Amino acid sequence: MQYFAKSYDVIVIGAGHAGIEAGLAAARLGAQVGVFTINMDWVGNMPCNPSIGGTSKGHLVREIDALGGEMGKAADANTLQSRILNRGKGPAVHSLRAQIDRRRYSEYMKHVMELQDGLEIVQAEVVDLTRTDDGRWKCLTRLEAIYQAACVILATGTFLGGRIYVGDVSYEGGPDGMFAATELAASLKRLGVPTRRFKTGTPARVNRRSIDFSNLERQDGDPQIVPFSFDGELQPQNKLPCYITYTNSETKRIILENLHRSPLFSGKIDGKGPRYCPSIEDKIVRFSEKERHQIFIEPCGEHTEEMYLQGMSSSLPEDVQLKLLRTVPGLEHVQVMRTAYAIEYDCVDPLALYPSLEFKALPGLFGAGQFNGSSGYEEAAAQGLIAGINAARKLQHKEPFVLDRASSYIGTLIDDLVTRGCSDPYRMMTSRSEYRLLLRQDNADIRLTARGYEIGLVGEEKYQRLQEKLRLIEAEKARVASVSVAPGDALNELLVSRETSPMKTGCRLVELLKRPQLSYKLLAPFDPDRPDLPAEVFEQVEISIKYEGYIKRQFAQAQEMRRLESKKLDETLDYQTITGLRMEAQEKLNRVKPQNLGQASRISGVSPADISVLMIYLRKQEAQKRAEKHHKDTQQEGQNDD
Repeated sequence: MQYFAKSYDVIVIGAGHAGIEAGLAAARLGAQVGVFTINMDWVGNMPCNPSIGGTSKGHLVREIDALGGEMGKAADANTLQSRILNRGKGPAVHSLRAQIDRRRYSEYMKHVMELQDGLEIVQAEVVDLTRTDDGRWKCLTRLEAIYQAACVILATGTFLGGRIYVGDVSYEGGPDGMFAATELAASLKRLGVPTRRFKTGTPARVNRRSIDFSNLERQDGDPQIVPFSFDGELQPQNKLPCYITYTNSETKRIILENLHRSPLFSGKIDGKGPRYCPSIEDKIVRFSEKERHQIFIEPCGEHTEEMYLQGMSSSLPEDVQLKLLRTVPGLEHVQVMRTAYAIEYDCVDPLALYPSLEFKALPGLFGAGQFNGSSGYEEAAAQGLIAGINAARKLQHKEPFVLDRASSYIGTLIDDLVTRGCSDPYRMMTSRSEYRLLLRQDNADIRLTARGYEIGLVGEEKYQRLQEKLRLIEAEKARVASVSVAPGDALNELLVSRETSPMKTGCRLVELLKRPQLSYKLLAPFDPDRPDLPAEVFEQVEISIKYEGYIKRQFAQAQEMRRLESKKLDETLDYQTITGLRMEAQEKLNRVKPQNLGQASRISGVSPADISVLMIYLRKQEAQKRAEKHHKDTQQEGQNDD
């Protein structure tokens, strides 16, 4: 028999990376929050790669931290190994990546949520979601308890309608042996939520004792670790190495001979898989000219022998998986602890969402994470943070908190999803941002901490630390612009060794720092009065000096984008009534219903000529409003004279 259990301000369905950030953000902003999870022991689980960060994903984690989110702190507290990727390239693509102790990360996040005021975690499966007559939301659990809330955030990950595939075997299920949320999937379809099927997969886990490391390439962490969190409370340590090996022609032969047994190629899987993280069988087919593929062997935890085989995702039958694994150097006698599998699941068409991540047609209902069509823990956490913030702000009758593309990778991620949609699981990459020199991971706090402070997620202490950092940066910029450096044999010897021109006359230190071949570190012996400052201050000064011209150019582009975004579009506008718009543009604009001209310009199928038509239309509308106002004012003056 159904019974009423409790009422919350915000209910979060799912306690993965999106659900955690959503619940914490909403509670920290004053909402009473209930976070529902199928299994309390798998809060913050990492069913795929036990790592956080990576190319562009490290940017997201640092942005989450700058805004007051939790993922960066949790990663720092549970790091097994940390590295900065792409060091050989420019600072725009430097990305922090850490191998994580997955079980301890889960315990950490569960405990943070347990300690959070205004938040309750509930182990219960939500099987039905309906809207009440007064506009609130009603959640029904498997045990027939009724919970109500003004706002609900769907953070269901890959559980919604989940189906597992291993060769010819398929069954309803969620990741890591959990069961699927099938009834909730049906409930959302009854609500009119536009869902579709996506697919992802995960490699096998193997026993460390069964691996021969003698001929494998060892990969250690960086000597100097950069934390994810700007708070500086924890200094992560490198505890365990990773290793690299490769597939070979024999691996390829076994896969090709068994392609007919792969559900990916036999047609059993209908869902669209991730374009940038293909299974090993997909890689063998798509890159047939390659004779080998790189495999990373990574630890799952400090107190477990499980190792993760990054690059070996597969849905081939279990017996085939074992055969192909044993062709790989180092894995000749490997013991598989968890078989690789593919999982197919329901997600929403993100074009149904506002940039706030609230549903356009279902007020008070929000989506976050893989439910929105993205992939990855970091993408999920970023969306969860924004959804949680906006659910709380909706309750407080405040304007939605929306980050634009020039402010953050979070803004780019969400704008891509809600403006362009996605035909396969969306993965964040640095190439997706046209402002990536502005949106570096090293300046995430400078870009976003003040925003987090304004909305109430960042405390006074963190905000004041940022202000002091900004003061030190400006003071150091002024100093290097005034310090003179005299020519000399030692300095010229350094310059020639770095393949840059020797000095004949003195110059300002800033002029030397502009040279790409030189750095603060190299010039330290010739700068005796250099102050003792944090390394991050020198980093910001050096980047701003070396890339000054490029940064100014991107900033100007960002200002133009923001000018377009200031031109608001009426949500009720029927674009078929606007003369001059192409038919495709009318259709796409009516589907997305962009909030401004900038968002309209990024819709696939809307051309610059269409934007010009819209600009003319808006000018006419503004002129008409001014004329009407003038006429009304004139009439009012006449009445006053009478």
